[in-house]
Amino acid sequence: MSNLVDHARRELALIGEDDWLTDGLCKVIAAFAEMGHSGFSAAHSVAVLEKLLRYEPLSPLTDDPAEWIDRAQEMGGDPFWQSRRDSRAMSRDGGKTYTLVDEEPQTSDSGQPVHRSEPKR
Repeated sequence: MSNLVDHARRELALIGEDDWLTDGLCKVIAAFAEMGHSGFSAAHSVAVLEKLLRYEPLSPLTDDPAEWIDRAQEMGGDPFWQSRRDSRAMSRDGGKTYTLVDEEPQTSDSGQPVHRSEPKR
C-alpha cells in the first residue's frame, strides 16, 4: 500500500465515507500511485483525468459537423445542435458558435457567453 492510499483512506474515514466508495476510490488512487509520477506529471495527469471524468473535452471544440448532433427535430424544428464532445455545448448555427448551459448568464444584453469553435482542420 502507498502513502497516497493511506492518506486517502484516512481522509475518507474522517468524512464517514462508506466502504464501497472508499475501496473503489483507493483502487484508482493505487493505480495512479503505481505510475510513479513526479510532481509535474502528477499535477498534469490529475488535471487531464478530472476533465475526462467530467466528460469534458481536452482540446477546443471545432465547427466540424461530425462533432455536432442535430437536435432540431427535438426542438420543434428550430435549428439546434449539441456537441458530441461536450454535452454542455449548444449551438444554433451548426457548431460555429455555442453556449455552455452551465455558465452564468452575463449582465449584458447577450445573456449566456458565446464561444467560437475552432475551424475544422
